[in-house]
This record gives sequence, C-alpha cells and structure tokens, in this order.
Amino acid sequence: MNINIIKHLVETYTTEQLQTAEQALLNEETLAIAVEGKDEGEQLTHILAAVFCQEEMAKSGININQAVRLYSQRVRGSIN
Repeated sequence: MNINIIKHLVETYTTEQLQTAEQALLNEETLAIAVEGKDEGEQLTHILAAVFCQEEMAKSGININQAVRLYSQRVRGSIN
C-alpha cells in the first residue's frame, strides 16, 4: 500500500471511474485508468483505499489526509 498512489487516485478519478477499474481488475480486463502497483493485488488495494477515502470525505467532510489516516487505522485494526 502506497499512500502517495492512493492520494493521486483520490485527486484524479471519480468514485465511478475507480469502481469501474475495480470491476475490470476482478474480471481480468484491461484498466481504463492508470493505477500503479507491483501487481494486480496491490492495484486493487490502491483502488479500494481511494474509494474508501472518497466516500469518507463526502460523508464526513474530512480532508484527504484525514481520510487516508482513517483508512490506515482501519487496515492496522484488521491486522491486529
């Protein structure tokens, strides 16, 4: 997971574009947007994180840094 890539996706693409990219990855299709990552699993992680951040920003009125921090806390909580 790369925070800079997640922020770039949040700032560059709409939620709909990211969800379309998610479906394309799951269906083993070519992505219509550029998503960095060493493999499809990492690309999917970045897409899911960006969607989460966009939804939290819209719902809670928080900024991108707060949304990324919230996502990171969620990931750490699931690991522990």
